[in-house]
Amino acid sequence: MNYSIFFNQSPYSLQKDEKEKLLNGFLSKLTKHHYNNCYEYKRILDALDYDLKESKKIADIPFLPVRLFKMENLFSISEAQINKTMLSSGTTGQSVSRIYIDKETSYNQSKVLTKIVSNFIGSKRIPMIIIDSPSVLKDRNMFSARGAGILGFSFFGKNKIYALNEKMELNHKKIIQFLEKHENKKIFLFGFTFIIYQHFIKELEKRNIKFDLSKSVLIHGGGWKKLENTSINSDEFQKMLNQYTGISYVYDYYGMVEQTGSIYMECEKGYLHSSIYSDIIIRRASDFTIANYGEKGIIQVLSVLPKSYPGHSLLTEDEGYILGEDDCECGRFGKYFKVSGRIKNAEIRGCSDTYE
Repeated sequence: MNYSIFFNQSPYSLQKDEKEKLLNGFLSKLTKHHYNNCYEYKRILDALDYDLKESKKIADIPFLPVRLFKMENLFSISEAQINKTMLSSGTTGQSVSRIYIDKETSYNQSKVLTKIVSNFIGSKRIPMIIIDSPSVLKDRNMFSARGAGILGFSFFGKNKIYALNEKMELNHKKIIQFLEKHENKKIFLFGFTFIIYQHFIKELEKRNIKFDLSKSVLIHGGGWKKLENTSINSDEFQKMLNQYTGISYVYDYYGMVEQTGSIYMECEKGYLHSSIYSDIIIRRASDFTIANYGEKGIIQVLSVLPKSYPGHSLLTEDEGYILGEDDCECGRFGKYFKVSGRIKNAEIRGCSDTYE
């Protein structure tokens, strides 16, 4: 499969008709690829009486429940081709997803992540503060969701430091030295929402510490589930962050280890966006029919990236709603949407949500 058609275009450059034409053909080829190379996936499609010969629209491509990756080892490559294994987050006692990645898929994930994030913060590498502990990246062959996120976003940084030590304590002295060295420069900060709040913002508040990061940009993700008991929402999170650091450029994103790379970035207007590498469908919980714009339902995500495993069409355990397509005030084409939260009674899971 030729990915150059995606890499040679801006991530938000295609309007509905062009994007559908591109994704319809490519995702159909991916479906055939996984059917021919993953026995378990073939059995599922055969049980559904799915006809590979018919021309399919995006909405007709079968979706797998994301939880299936916690129950089965699914891959469309030989075991010898497995380059690394990605693990979803899971609290003690919970099973985790295992996502098997080969070198080609890993390269494409990095390439797409770079294209998407560069659209928001630029392509030039800048000094970076990772709001986490270096212990997350102990095993480079067995990545957690947090580790994968840190490694992926680290591409945009140079002279990187970790804001927290091995005990998840604030590296106050190291941060001060870093800021003195890069005074008056734009700095890139990355971390997971709960960890940023619990171990960075709350610690600054507790010790009445203020950093001048007014020229900086923060990208965070991993969900808000763990913050529900704190009554902290996105607006309050950004307000506290600005109070103690001066940061005003803050971007959230929606993504999961089961579709690493093709993340959904939050734009300047506060909406999450699909790119030319991905799409989103909202389905009604009652019968899985497609919901109308503005109607809340289960989020289905599609991505062109999963070639080493059959994860190109997944039904998540999250709820959300689409606001529109191609007409966001930020100027980017594609569907834009909001995530409402986890489906009721769904297994709790998230990059930062499972940190204890």
